[in-house]
Amino acid sequence: MRAVQISRLDGPDAVEVVDLDEPDGAGAVVVEVHAAGVAFPDALQSRGLYQHKAPLPFVPGAEAAGVVRSAPAGAPVQPGDRVAALTLLTGGMAQVIALPAEQVFPLPDTVSFEAGAGLLFNDLTVHFALAERGRLAAGQTVLVHGAAGGIGTSTLRLAPALGASRVIAVVSTEDKAEIARAAGATDVVLADGFKDAVAELTGGRGVDIVLDPVGGDRVTDSLRSLAPGGRLLVVGFTGGDIPTVKVNRLLLNNIDVVGVGWGAWAMAHPGYLAQQWAALQPLLASGAVPTPQPDVYPLERAADAIAALENRTAKGKVVLRLRD
Repeated sequence: MRAVQISRLDGPDAVEVVDLDEPDGAGAVVVEVHAAGVAFPDALQSRGLYQHKAPLPFVPGAEAAGVVRSAPAGAPVQPGDRVAALTLLTGGMAQVIALPAEQVFPLPDTVSFEAGAGLLFNDLTVHFALAERGRLAAGQTVLVHGAAGGIGTSTLRLAPALGASRVIAVVSTEDKAEIARAAGATDVVLADGFKDAVAELTGGRGVDIVLDPVGGDRVTDSLRSLAPGGRLLVVGFTGGDIPTVKVNRLLLNNIDVVGVGWGAWAMAHPGYLAQQWAALQPLLASGAVPTPQPDVYPLERAADAIAALENRTAKGKVVLRLRD
């Protein structure tokens, strides 16, 4: 089978497409992969900068979509089923993967393989962030940083279906503003000066939730942009710097800074992934949550796809097509 492989930690330029043996799949669900998602941890792993250090060489990729080739008795999917699948960290960028049944999910017929490969990592993270950690209530306002990226566009798609009445997108450039609007943003503001823009949009009240996968120097102004009782959801640090918070700011408006570690939560709560998919699948099947429109790269350009996450040129979710 063809697969993406990282054999040295020199960044995306070291990413190769190679021939590997297929997994034997004993006792697992075997999936013929049509598309695989690309995420920021893949870029970090290509340089050995992610908290989990996969032994070299390894196949990157946390999510995939394709068709079940075989499944053990009692599995919730059967041969021939269209599915999305989570490897959870590595192994997804290969034409055949073998996974535990609890990490494979039926994919609605209305969702393409490319869209399905771009769903799980971001949508389940955002669902956990807003519904579980953020306590999003009907009628509240959500602001999301990095709104043209994978987590950002997922937030713009999901937040209205989970109850938000307004979703404000923060982007770095005008061309990314169009991506955010297409994904469902109510309002779009530029990162430079976003605090004042948000104050004007909300009549000085602020927002109920800030979802932040960027970090860096935006955190202080994010806290200042929260309404009383608001929550800053810390999802990641694609900006590079891990910020510090002066906790006296939390007292002023009774605001929260909340960590969002979806993977750690899912691993500590058996059945949680299935619970999340049971909530999201009907929303996707009905169109209440629109499917993502990913930026699709051919397998041969895997290095470029991963580099797009590192250099922050990615527009929306990035996906690799592994089969025609």
